[in-house]
Amino acid sequence: MPEQHYSRWRKSSRSGNNNGNCVEVGFATTGAAIRDTKEAADLNRPMLEFSGAAFAAFLGRVKSGELG
Repeated sequence: MPEQHYSRWRKSSRSGNNNGNCVEVGFATTGAAIRDTKEAADLNRPMLEFSGAAFAAFLGRVKSGELG
């Protein structure tokens, strides 16, 4: 899905102030995507896309501490 289909991109609260070394998450009706903010000027920058169910499962594992 093209980047413009995602809305409400927001920077991770865990990213801190690392001179652009952070990630953002964006949401669409079909799921979510994660991208690196270092490539902000590149509209074709790569991003990881997840279905809604896959993203919810990922967040659940992160919140439980299962992923470290």
